[in-house]
Amino acid sequence: MKPLKTASSNASIKMWAEDDRPREKLLLKGKESLSDAELLALIIGSGYRNKSALDLAREVLVSVQNNWHQLAKKSVQELTKTKGLGPVKSINIVAALEIGKRREAFSIPPKTKVRNSKMIFDHLKKQFQGLDHEEFYVVYLNFANEILDTIQLSKGGMTSTIVDGKVLFHHALSCRATGFILCHNHPSGNIGPSETDKTLTFKLREFAKLIDLQLIDHLIFTDNGYFSFADEGII
Repeated sequence: MKPLKTASSNASIKMWAEDDRPREKLLLKGKESLSDAELLALIIGSGYRNKSALDLAREVLVSVQNNWHQLAKKSVQELTKTKGLGPVKSINIVAALEIGKRREAFSIPPKTKVRNSKMIFDHLKKQFQGLDHEEFYVVYLNFANEILDTIQLSKGGMTSTIVDGKVLFHHALSCRATGFILCHNHPSGNIGPSETDKTLTFKLREFAKLIDLQLIDHLIFTDNGYFSFADEGII
């Protein structure tokens, strides 16, 4: 890539090499002025043979129907199948999207009082969005229903994940929680609970009672919404 000129340059953006134009545009007009392709081009950094970084970015976005969530599902190996995207450029894309995901994660700060299931859905939806495998989280609350902590309990396959009750309850006692909310996703998009989900929920609820803990809810997440055991009167 050509050396970056400053915003004080008299040269028109059109006079710059195509790979450099998104950078100059950001300096002159601000980050909000960049298109999705231009932002991705900045991450990619440089072009390949007769393709500019912007050309590569457009090609990548077209392959996922211009959907960032679909792009975030791509592995480094999948991205390198695009001609011109080697391992380094692909790693840059994966890393940048992971940073964005983590920035949006846990949107409710600790000590926020939980008033309904929608608040928990909003709290964790970025963590589950676009996943092709199951993950399991636990939100711990105090007696006032304020969030004390949120942890990822496990990560599994496409249809299941292991839940270690010992880890779940050990952390509950460590943070002095009085209640907790179970959260996991269904990559299939099936929003309803399976029999396994129900069995696990009731098993953890009954054990929690023995140590004066309350299972408040169990949420199942999909990309299109969620299911709440409490809202449906199952708990």
